[in-house]
Order: sequence, then structure tokens, then C-alpha cells
Amino acid sequence: MPSVLITGASRGIGQAAAKAFASAGWDLLLVSRSEAALQSLKAELSASGSRVVYRAIDLTDPSVIAPGLEELLNQGLRPSVLINNAGAAWTGDLLAMPLDRWEWLMQLNLTSVFQVCAAVVPAMRPAGGLVINVSSHAARNAFPGWGAYCTVKAALASFTRCLAEEERGNGIRACTLTLGAVNTSLWDSPTVDSTFDRRAMLPVNQAAAALLHLAQQPATQVVEDLTLMPATGAF
Repeated sequence: MPSVLITGASRGIGQAAAKAFASAGWDLLLVSRSEAALQSLKAELSASGSRVVYRAIDLTDPSVIAPGLEELLNQGLRPSVLINNAGAAWTGDLLAMPLDRWEWLMQLNLTSVFQVCAAVVPAMRPAGGLVINVSSHAARNAFPGWGAYCTVKAALASFTRCLAEEERGNGIRACTLTLGAVNTSLWDSPTVDSTFDRRAMLPVNQAAAALLHLAQQPATQVVEDLTLMPATGAF
């Protein structure tokens, strides 16, 4: 079976993606902060016949990422697809943002992606593979109150393009899934102030289906960016 490594796997898009990939016959390497949530998800997904291994890693702590991923990879699966999905948002005036919140957002949404790729991609090179970074159309736009999020997603898009160029000769492809608003627990976060109609947002299963579609592309091609937006009015 092919294997996929998914960060932020215990809820939202990551959990929906884990279920979609398991249903399609993939083995899974799962990462999130919650050990209990990962245990529960493993029990559910193992019934599909997929092999599931996991590691609880707090991606906001740069010191635990490399050793945690080393332990995960030592469980016997080598991913052919890496999905960097974990992320968060913060809303408020850009220049009023506390420095510790800026550093937290950059660590989780960007620096941890660099760290995960640095730890996992070398193990993928012998057989080739695909890196999918989950981005946002905020990378291409400027929304008042969302300046830090727009900034970090723009940087993620640039990182992905650079990674694709550098790893092309190693048989590693890289792309972004660029999403409009998706109805996830991000909107419940105390760091996000929003009155958007969540019923008009994309459901997580549609984002998961897009991730599976990208992963199933033949190794001879890459969809460099797939943009998926809600059609019902949400941004």
C-alpha cells in the first residue's frame, strides 16, 4: 500500500483526509498534539485494513519536531506523500499583534513545515514522492485583520515553489492546495474573531477529497497548485 503522512490529523481537514486516504487503501502516518485523539482515530481507521502509526508532536515547539518524526518513521512506514496540514490563525491589527503570538503563528504555519520537510523528505527521496502544503487564498490577498495570516500563507506558497525546484532532481514533487474558507474548528479558536456564515464554507470532506486527488496524480506530472473555493459566498 502507498503511505501518507498527515500533520494536524486529529481533527478538521486532517482527520477528514486520514479517513479519505484510509478508504482509498493507503497506510497512514499521523501527527497531532493529542495522543488520545490519535489513539481513537487509529482504532477507527484500522478497521479499514490500513496500517496506522502515529506520534503526538506539538508543532509549536521546534525542539520536539525532529526527534518525534524520527520515532514516527522508525515504526516501519515510509511515506510517498507528505501533507503539511496543521495550522492556526490570528485576527487583529497587524502592528498590534503581540510578538509572542507572531512567533507562535510563524512557527506553526511555516517554520514547522520547513522542519517537517527537512525530517521527512530525505526518507522519501529513494522512491520519490509528493509534498502537499495546505495553503489559503489569503496568500494572494490582503484582508484587514488577517495580515499575519496572509503573510505566513504567502511565505508558505513561496516555500513550496522553492522546495519543488530544489527537489525536482530528487524525484520529489511539491504543490499547494489553496483553500477558501473551510468549516473547521479554526473558527472556534479564541485567536480568531469572525462572524462569517460557516454554512457557506467548504465542508472538510471536500478539502480532503482534493488532497486525495492531488496524491493520486501520476509521478510523471504535478498539479502545482489546486485552488478550491466555496461557491456560496463565503470568502
